Amino acid sequence: MIQLLQTSWEDRFRICLSLGRLLHHLAHSPLGSVTLLDFRPRQFVLVDGELKVTDLDDARVEETPCTSSTDCILEFPARNFTLPCSAQGWCEGMNEKRNLYNAYRFFFTYLLPHSAPPSLRPLLDSIVNATGELTWGVDETLAQLEKVLHLYRSGQYLQNSTAGSRADYQRLPDSTVPQEDYRCWPSYHHGGCLLSVFNLAEAVDVCESHAQCRAFVVTNQTTWTGRQLVFFKTGWSHMVPDPNKTTYVRASG
Repeated sequence: MIQLLQTSWEDRFRICLSLGRLLHHLAHSPLGSVTLLDFRPRQFVLVDGELKVTDLDDARVEETPCTSSTDCILEFPARNFTLPCSAQGWCEGMNEKRNLYNAYRFFFTYLLPHSAPPSLRPLLDSIVNATGELTWGVDETLAQLEKVLHLYRSGQYLQNSTAGSRADYQRLPDSTVPQEDYRCWPSYHHGGCLLSVFNLAEAVDVCESHAQCRAFVVTNQTTWTGRQLVFFKTGWSHMVPDPNKTTYVRASG
């Protein structure tokens, strides 16, 4: 988990989104609602950035039988929940709610909010709070996670956060700055500041927000959401040709 916290927010969100999709699949499986009795992180693996269950030995399909709601207590180390007992004599949604609260306490609360784009924080906080209180089911949780993905992938989250450029930048195509790195967090590169941006305007905003940034290099690499990876630099005193990159340097004055 500590290693995951050191990754970019975009990659951490991908893990949470894939977990939300997994829980939706388990809640609507042909066998019925499936619960994972062992939900510890070691029961999962990352495959191409998405969370997968390693085995289903600890999965259970049967809902808990009951005669009253006192039979439907969902127990966790920090708190308990009492669920309704249906007329058919089953605890309503216990399998789904057990999965959801475990997703909250093992993954969402750690991975979702931290270093997220500020304009997405209210929605992410609502997801964390609603799963922590079990006020939402799996369907609503996944719908809200998909909404975050749409806002992020489409750039709509920038509408209220992107300020006008405070400096002019000169475009230098087919070039890069191999050195003059500085570290930022979280970064896709441990030795430099490599971040994903939606467009050029966001790259300018990022550079303007970093006191040491004087230039940035747009690569031809993209993340899983289609965002471009950009290196942010302290200067551009030593530039070299590179047909796959474009450098932008802050104009003097």
